[in-house]
Amino acid sequence: MSEIPPRLSMEGAGAVLFDVAGTVFSDALQARIWSLAAAMKTLPGVSEAVPGMNNLMIVFDPLAVAPETVERRLLDAWTAGDTAEIAGRLIEIAVDYGGAGGEDLPDFAARLGLDVEEVVRRHTAPTYSVAAVGAMPGFVYLSGLDPTLTMPRRALPRMSAPVGSVMIGGAQAGIMPVTAPTGWHILGLTDTVLFDPAAEVPVLCRPGDRIRFVARSLTR
Repeated sequence: MSEIPPRLSMEGAGAVLFDVAGTVFSDALQARIWSLAAAMKTLPGVSEAVPGMNNLMIVFDPLAVAPETVERRLLDAWTAGDTAEIAGRLIEIAVDYGGAGGEDLPDFAARLGLDVEEVVRRHTAPTYSVAAVGAMPGFVYLSGLDPTLTMPRRALPRMSAPVGSVMIGGAQAGIMPVTAPTGWHILGLTDTVLFDPAAEVPVLCRPGDRIRFVARSLTR
């Protein structure tokens, strides 16, 4: 599959979005996005370099650096093709599957033609990569989901998913760091804290970390 040419778009006067996302998420492209973020942080006038899913948001001071300079640096660094070597941590997340904390699990399994035990087995088998952190404080976008568990998001979003909800949305896995609305399917619940505003480091996970889900219990 050929690489998609970078797309750049201004997001206001002081931000530019660099986007190479295609129809399928690429771990190889994401590693280059991490490297690109590190390179852009060295450019005077850049205040933030925020990786998304195969994209990168650069926030800068337009009085300190011209947008054209930011865009040129982005394209030059991307063409260099560097890949970040990130020594991420392995984090185990204990999950109570099903029951009141995983209310979507029975229907999710039925729609896939699987029993709930097999869904849990396939969900806990991979080692996931934290591709990006965003959408809300501490929310992790995880790549590595078994493709047989891919399912479109709910047609009607849930107005409140509890903190710690372990979920699947499309081809991604995630964990709710706070209580908030979501259209993702909730399979279980964890008591691992992903976001603590009072902590010295408020967010548990960083891009490049790896996550393993461990089944602590299963309620049918």
